[in-house]
Amino acid sequence: MDDALRERVRRRAGSRCEYCRGRQEDYPVFRFHVEHVIAEKHGGTDDEENLALACQQCNLHKGSNLSGIDPDTNTVVLLFHPRKNDWNEHFSAHGSRIVGLTPTGRATVRVLNINDDDRVRLRAELGYPGTPQAE
Repeated sequence: MDDALRERVRRRAGSRCEYCRGRQEDYPVFRFHVEHVIAEKHGGTDDEENLALACQQCNLHKGSNLSGIDPDTNTVVLLFHPRKNDWNEHFSAHGSRIVGLTPTGRATVRVLNINDDDRVRLRAELGYPGTPQAE
């Protein structure tokens, strides 16, 4: 993956994590990752449509996972796919917490540990819930 492709992914995402909606500028120590939505070990490619910008926390929790268990129904569902899914259909902000609205949203919040106490506290301190509407 070359630097030009990485920069296109960053620009497309507006320098925000495509999962938790954190802003790169709020994490100056950790550069956000350009990650494979479908991991290479599962047949994912370096095609731009398979790449997303992710903060370190979301990327490390997601790893190569493609699915998770919806905590409401205990069913296995696909995780949020930033190229195919609309963030606002799957998530909502309630204060500084991000709430999954669908099985996909709930499983993604759980697998990516989006509402870890430290992450919620940071969003509150920064004054944004992480949703696209908050810009």
